[in-house]
Amino acid sequence: MNTSPAGEARPAAGGERLFGIGAAAERAGVSQRALRYYQQLGLITPQGRTPGGLRRYSQEDLARVARIRQLQTLLGLNLDEIALVLRSEDRMAEIRLAYHAERTTCAERRDLVRESLELQQELRSTVESKRLGIEGFLTDLDARIDRTRGLLEQMTAPAAPGPEPASRSVVGH
Repeated sequence: MNTSPAGEARPAAGGERLFGIGAAAERAGVSQRALRYYQQLGLITPQGRTPGGLRRYSQEDLARVARIRQLQTLLGLNLDEIALVLRSEDRMAEIRLAYHAERTTCAERRDLVRESLELQQELRSTVESKRLGIEGFLTDLDARIDRTRGLLEQMTAPAAPGPEPASRSVVGH
């Protein structure tokens, strides 16, 4: 396979366009180090390697990196949680293929549907725990906002004669 100086691959024998790590990282909006780390964790597997051992990434690999970033930014999942989600999604894709295969019996389809349901329930549980964590954080933040507003109101209210009220720290926590 020939590559351009920027590491962008020309179409491979099968017509699929593969990218060197630099071009792949740029297209995916991550660092080369992140791509290597995702591979080390088993989150992605580059489509191929050159005879010299350089990684080559497909559009499917880049879509997987985009999914990882989405799970990080949208749901706030850590990489261990993302690995669980990706394994579940990969297994559900396998289940769909097996379900639609002509040779699959009704009993096998029923077992596949049960497995898919279990996987989806596990994923929901992962997302639900994140949601509860976010709700708890928001509740705490709302309480701090209320305390800070109260302090500001005390500070801006017309001063009444008498001793200064003892203030408690509301800035920060």
